[in-house]
Amino acid sequence: MEPYFDKLQELAGAGVPFVSVTLIEAIGSTPQDAGSKMIVTAADGVVFGTVGGGRLEARAVEQAIAMLAPGVARTLFVNWNLQNDIKMTCGGAVKLYFEAYAFEPWQVAVFGAGHIAQAVVRTLLNLDCRVTCFDTRAEWVARLPESPKLTKRVTDDLPSRLDHVPAGTFVLMMTMGHSSDLPILVRALRRTDLPYVGVIGSAAKRAALRRGVLEAGIAAEAFDSVVCPMGLDLGTNHPYEIAISIAAQLIQRRDAVRKG
Repeated sequence: MEPYFDKLQELAGAGVPFVSVTLIEAIGSTPQDAGSKMIVTAADGVVFGTVGGGRLEARAVEQAIAMLAPGVARTLFVNWNLQNDIKMTCGGAVKLYFEAYAFEPWQVAVFGAGHIAQAVVRTLLNLDCRVTCFDTRAEWVARLPESPKLTKRVTDDLPSRLDHVPAGTFVLMMTMGHSSDLPILVRALRRTDLPYVGVIGSAAKRAALRRGVLEAGIAAEAFDSVVCPMGLDLGTNHPYEIAISIAAQLIQRRDAVRKG
């Protein structure tokens, strides 16, 4: 059973949607014993185990992939007669339980890979989210940890990357300073589908950013939603205490968004 759970954790950790199929009961002449398990993904089909092979398995895979579509029930119990329902020559019957893990991952985009960003990324990787970190400096990006939940990008054009982050992404700006944060912020505020737009800094930096945003033609009301300084009012200036305060604020906003 350990390899089964290992595969579950691998897929869950990578944020890959999958369906677990369990053969609950096998009656009569059936190709597998009760308790057999199979894991299915939309991209690769069966990635672990089997519930019988042949037509039975093909039908089960088809059912599993259908359950990964949006708006479909995430659990299903079926009782299939192999001869009548599956058109197999054996005269048995099977009861299968399908359980879909169709992830809608919490996406966080971090612009900058400096000291505070390094701590923030490491803190976020302990949570159920997917992080993408952008920086112009390859050496700083290389210092980020390896994780299936982290995508690392070196780019010479940070603002343009805003056009490619998915709707619903939480966007954090912590680049080398005001001059590099501002064009990213302007690009972010031209979108209306980012539930959290934050910039690390002080009240003075917020005022400077506001002036720059207004000069770029962004409405003052749009800037009012910007979180700057980022993080809850707690802790010291230690990078990891700052990171914890930011992560806590992100969780607060995430929960508020999910509650509508």
